[in-house]
Amino acid sequence: MWQTIRNWFDPQELRSVGTTPDYRFSLANERTFLAWLRTGLALIAGGLAAAQFLPTLSLAHLREAIAVALLLLGGTVAIRAVDHWARTERAIRLGEELPASRFPAVLALIVGVGALLLVAAVLAGAVD
Repeated sequence: MWQTIRNWFDPQELRSVGTTPDYRFSLANERTFLAWLRTGLALIAGGLAAAQFLPTLSLAHLREAIAVALLLLGGTVAIRAVDHWARTERAIRLGEELPASRFPAVLALIVGVGALLLVAAVLAGAVD
């Protein structure tokens, strides 16, 4: 695990693998990484906004739960983004099949379940 994290910060190690790919593929991989990073930052900003600007809700600690969930999800998305970028870049350089990921489906499921829980809280009167 630590070696994987070290490799994220060592571009020479990544360049030592395989052959130099068509730059368009590397740049497309980087754009995807940046899109995931923006998603993570948006989730973190939403968590901070929930903690700072939501009034105290009638259901105890609901505001804090929303804020912490968004902050944790944002951090997870950012870490997953760099890991996926590195694995994809390595696969491109080696001419291998791109790594499959369940993360987009898991993230969509978490967001959907979170939305359903908030709808239930609104209908139950926990949110004014």
